[in-house]
Order: sequence, then C-alpha cells, then structure tokens
Amino acid sequence: MRIIILGTAYPYRGGLASYNERLARQFISEGHDAEILTFTMQYPGFLFPGKTQYTDSPAPAGIKITRVLNSINPFNWIRTGNRIRKAKPDIVIIKYWNPFMSPCFGTVARIARKNRNTNTRVICIFDNVIPHEKSFIDRILTRYFVRSIDGAVVMSRSVGDDLKEFRVNIPVKFNPHPLYDNYGAILPRDEALNKLSLNAGYSYMLFFGFIRAYKGLDLLLEAFADKRLINRKLKLIIAGEFYESDVPYKTIIEKRNIGNDIILYDRFIKEDEVALFFSAADLVVQPYRSATQSGVTQIAYHFEKPMLVTDVGGLSEIVPDGKCGYVVKPEPGFIAEAIIDYFSNNRKKQFIEGVKQQKMKFTWDKLIDSILDIYKQI
Repeated sequence: MRIIILGTAYPYRGGLASYNERLARQFISEGHDAEILTFTMQYPGFLFPGKTQYTDSPAPAGIKITRVLNSINPFNWIRTGNRIRKAKPDIVIIKYWNPFMSPCFGTVARIARKNRNTNTRVICIFDNVIPHEKSFIDRILTRYFVRSIDGAVVMSRSVGDDLKEFRVNIPVKFNPHPLYDNYGAILPRDEALNKLSLNAGYSYMLFFGFIRAYKGLDLLLEAFADKRLINRKLKLIIAGEFYESDVPYKTIIEKRNIGNDIILYDRFIKEDEVALFFSAADLVVQPYRSATQSGVTQIAYHFEKPMLVTDVGGLSEIVPDGKCGYVVKPEPGFIAEAIIDYFSNNRKKQFIEGVKQQKMKFTWDKLIDSILDIYKQI
C-alpha cells in the first residue's frame, strides 16, 4: 500500500519524531511504500517552550522524509493537501497531540480526501484528544480536525472516551503505544553508570522527559524527601529539559534539603544517550497529575525497567500494578510508600520478569495490523 505519514520527523527532535520515523520503518519492513511529509515550520519560535525544536543527530537511514508543511500558513496547507491528493496514497496517517495543529492538519486532510481517482483515507493516531493544558478554544479546534478524518487509533481507552465526545461515526481501535525500541540495546548497568560517572554503590530512580506541571515532578520531590528514604544510598536522576520555570522545583529541593541526592540533567537527552539513562536506572518513576499514555513507559519496557506510575489516564492500562511496578494515587505519600516498598523488599527481580512478559504486547506489527483493519472497515 501507499502510505503517507504527515507530521513531526527529522530534523525535528523528540518522541513524536521518533514515533513517526519508527512507524514508517515498520510499514517499509512489511513491504509497503511509506514516506513522511514533515514541517518546514512546526511551531513559531516564540510558542516553543524548549531551547530548540531541532536535533543535531543524523537523519534516519532508509526513510524518505520531505519538509513541506507550514503549521501557520493556510496557503501552504492548500498546497500540501493538493500534493497529497495528487500522490494518491491509500492511507494518510496523522499523529495528533495538540489543538494548535488542528487547522493545519484538518485542512490538509480535507483536501487530501477529495480525490475521485483513488480511495485515500485519513487515519489519525491520537496521543490526546483533550490536551493536558487546556484553553477555551481547544474544543472548537479539536472538533474541526476530528471531522476531517475517516478513522482513528487511540493509545489509551481514556482517549477513546474523549474522542466519543466529538465523533462516534468512524471506526476506532485501541492499540497501546508500541515499544520505543529504536534507542539501542540494553547496556550492562555498571557500564551505563560508568559512562554517566555515577557511583555503582547507589540505587537510582529516573524521572525522564521534558518537565511541565502536569508531569508531577514536584510530587516526586516531596515523596523523595520522606524521612524513611534518608540514608538509603538512593539517588534521583532527573533527565529532561524544563518547559517552564525551574524555580518551584529547585525551591522544593532546597527547602527539603535533598539536593545531595538529586542528579539533574537539565537539557534535552539525545537519542544516543537514552540507553545510558534507562540502563542505569533501577526504577522509572512517572508521577503524573494527568496523562493519557506515555512514551516513557514504552522506553522503560524496551529497557526492561520496573515502573512507578500514577493512576491517571491510561497509565494503569499499560503498567499492571504489582506485576511490572506500581500504580498509585498522584500524591507524595503514596509515591513514597511505593518507593520504600520497592527498595526495602527487593522487588526489582520480580518486577523485571513481569516487564519482560508484558512488553511482548507492545509490538509495531500490531499497530500496523490495527491501522490496516481500520482501513478495511472504512
């Protein structure tokens, strides 16, 4: 089949780009003709909260990626839609994450589908339907986009419930986020610690990814300050760029006097570094206040790491409590209790076995099957 993926990819960085590139690679490996059309402009600079939108890593080999789409130029949306329409793909795949992209994606999708000479169908993979950080115009923008698609994949059941508020007359399939298996092999723990210049005599928790209020890093810091965790030779690695002020977090660290046990990498973690952080970690912690699903869990699964997640959105669907880690309320006390139980009762080996079993559910070929099944239903 002829597949066009419309969205973030090289030279842009981050999980969205990695996802689309890995998806394209899977289609190609199964014999399909797949390419990615990505942005010439993704966000205007003043709207992007990080230091840069771009990667300095090399382009992914074996994938055709063309920069054509400008997220804020309506004339470009028309040109891009016509370009796709003339290419006559069987499927256009759009990964949706933010209402800001609704006018752009929705317009391109409408034009791409208007082709009497082919049965081009637009299928969306939803990260979120309703964003974590809401504004008054979100529902209007989201409705415009949702009405432009023919079918959808949702990566958590909570997102599926959200989608029903906007559209019920299209085929929808639940397919969990596949493994991020494109960050390299699992490294021996001592090797990873050595490359990060970390002491192998300590245990390490990992909070990974960009930092915003909904991710609950402040809850984790308050939990980490629990007196029962003092003098346990336990350190917390925070690896990710602040997408908001770091002052509230550093205030907690100073007030709770936990600075000596926190290792902060306040920057974007490059793709070739991801394996180091996850291979070094004993427990991956996601103390989110709100979530739908998370790519971090799928990196942790790939590197076979137990997880502590909060009972929000679809996280509990992905991390079975007591088998692969913990699902707790998003409150410092519950987070602290789980951390204490994990390290006091040596749960690591038990949970790693659970992770190894569970990770088999999250393969990319299953996602391809879901997309093709939706196409057949349409």
